[in-house]
Amino acid sequence: MNPWLLTATVAGASLIPCAFACLRGSPERRLVGLEMTGIIVVILLILLTIGYGRLPFIDMPLSLALLSFGAGLVFARFLEKHL
Repeated sequence: MNPWLLTATVAGASLIPCAFACLRGSPERRLVGLEMTGIIVVILLILLTIGYGRLPFIDMPLSLALLSFGAGLVFARFLEKHL
């Protein structure tokens, strides 16, 4: 196991508080949990791509970074109706 995969394993544990924020809490906290989950998953995928030495797969985390930002904006747009 190289240091990149070990770091990805440790970073994966930080998804637990994000899941707790997404599943419980006010709608504002759920939005924060969703945005943090997107950021952490992008970092995790980049670490896994480097750890396995498959650099052509770096496009997937970069695409996910753009899409998760857009998804957060859509969620915030629907959320403003209920606030």
